[in-house]
This record gives sequence, structure tokens and C-alpha cells, in this order.
Amino acid sequence: MSQPNIRLIIIGDEILSGRREDKHFARLVALLKERGLALHSAQIISDDPDHVETVLRQSFATDDIVFSCGGIGATPDDQTRQAAARALGVELRLHPEAAALIAERTKEQADAGQGQADMTLSENQQRLQMGVFPVGADIVPNPYNKIPGFFIHNHTFMPGFPVMAWPMMEWTLDNRYGHLHHLTVKAEHSFLAFALPESRITPSLQQLERQWPGVKAFSLPSVGDNQRRPHIELGVKGEPQACAEALAFLRGEVQRVGGKLTAID
Repeated sequence: MSQPNIRLIIIGDEILSGRREDKHFARLVALLKERGLALHSAQIISDDPDHVETVLRQSFATDDIVFSCGGIGATPDDQTRQAAARALGVELRLHPEAAALIAERTKEQADAGQGQADMTLSENQQRLQMGVFPVGADIVPNPYNKIPGFFIHNHTFMPGFPVMAWPMMEWTLDNRYGHLHHLTVKAEHSFLAFALPESRITPSLQQLERQWPGVKAFSLPSVGDNQRRPHIELGVKGEPQACAEALAFLRGEVQRVGGKLTAID
């Protein structure tokens, strides 16, 4: 079974302006890796409604699995729900499960002395806006405060808060995409090469990928620091047996062209 691409969309001017630092990318990469999956790409976009709509329209046209973080609240700068509906050409509607969960959360807060449980109050009617989703959407459970995200067309929409978004990511991966976990076994190996310009080993990397078509080679040069001399991290990733063979080839090539496998003082 072929695996669809998995992408991340992070929505919010506060990320682009530097007022907040994104934490979703690293967390999603880690969650995917635990399940034998990998992130294909990620993008950070502004919360301009037209821009969000354009990005989502293009995204909905793919078969990709997409996680979107941010902009699903009920304040004027939260426009993701509306943009998703326009991109899909559907109406927005209060989701009954979301409404029940929001009412339940409101009552819990009222019992704790925070606000009132009467859902006809204007402030609680405003809260219900967080359960207004594109028609056809399903809820995504939020164990932190019960206010759900939503899922539609292989897109999972979550708040920007990590404490809410991360459990939603995990729930979605396990409950919607469990059949994709560890579908293929891949290996990744690397080592450090010293006293070797990257240009000299590049032909060997190209030869490696021709000889083992299912293996991808990588080269990560470093100028070094107080702890380590300048070096290149060379590696391979792909099918385990092919990776083992390609790795041995690459180590031999480093030595053949004059590089060293250990630092020279």
C-alpha cells in the first residue's frame, strides 16, 4: 500500500512576526517517527482570510494527509473555519457534538465559579462559535478542555496551543491512520567524514543512488566548533538491506578519495 504525503500547515501572524515560536513541527515529526511515518513538507502562513482560503483550496485538491494548527477560535483573527468552508464550497454549521462538548465545558467552569452555565447568554453563544464547522466535518477530541477541533477531507484542524494540538495529532494518527503505521520498514545510518571537501565525495553519492535506486544519500557539512573539527555527516536512508550495502560502499569511498573516518588533531 502506497502512503500519502503527510503535511503540516501552521497558521498565524504571531509565528511569522516572531512573537511566538512554532513548536508543532518538531512534535509532529516525532509523533510520525514513532509510528514509522515521515513528514513530507510544512508551511507557515499568515492568518489573512483570503490567503488561508487559497492555501486550503490547493491543499484540499490533493490526497495528502494534512494537519493544520491555528485559527479555529472565535475571535476576529480566527478565520480558519470560515476559510476551510469557502475552500470546500460548503456552509458553516454548528456541529451538535461540538455544541454538547462546549456546553459541558461551560458548565464545568461555572461549577468552579467561572462564569455561568446558561448557554443563551451572549458570551456562551460566542463560545458556541468554536463548534461551527464546515458541513460534513467530524469532531477531533480535545482532552485538555473538551473544545474540539474538526476533521474533513483528510485535513485535521486544531488550535495553535500545543497542549491541545498535540493530543489531537496523536489521536488522529492512531484512530484515523493506524493502518499506515509501520507499513514499510526503513533504516537511516550516518557517519562523520573528516579532511574531505563535499565536492570530492559528491560523485560517489550520485553513484550510490544509481546503484541502489531505493536508497537516498545525504550530506550535511559542518564548519566545526570547539568540540569537533570541520566535517561532513554522510548517510543513507531507505530499505534496510540496501542501506547497509550502500553505507559500506560510502565509507569505502570516503577512504578511497582521501577522506578520514576519524578526526585528525
